[in-house]
Amino acid sequence: MPITIIVEGKNDRSRLRRLLADDVQIICTFGTPSVERLNKIRREVKHAEVFIFTDNDSSGKKIRFLLSELFADASHIYTRRGYAGVEGTPDEYLLQQLDKHGLADYIKSQG
Repeated sequence: MPITIIVEGKNDRSRLRRLLADDVQIICTFGTPSVERLNKIRREVKHAEVFIFTDNDSSGKKIRFLLSELFADASHIYTRRGYAGVEGTPDEYLLQQLDKHGLADYIKSQG
């Protein structure tokens, strides 16, 4: 089954893209998504397994809530409080979280 991770912005996507295989789709909400953007995301996801990975701040929580309504079966990946969002989270912690959510097979070799 294809994998899709939904993040807030292009810096989050770039950060994860360095760590994950090219076949993992990473979609940005570009901030709080409008109804039109949510519909576009739903079309892009198709039948993929969805992971929501937003920042641990008020904006990220709002976006997570909206995405949770759209993708009720999505898995939620969290970054630790104190990190500057997904883009500011150390690689080691990102890798731990991805592995914890069963995505170890999609992580690029770090050698």
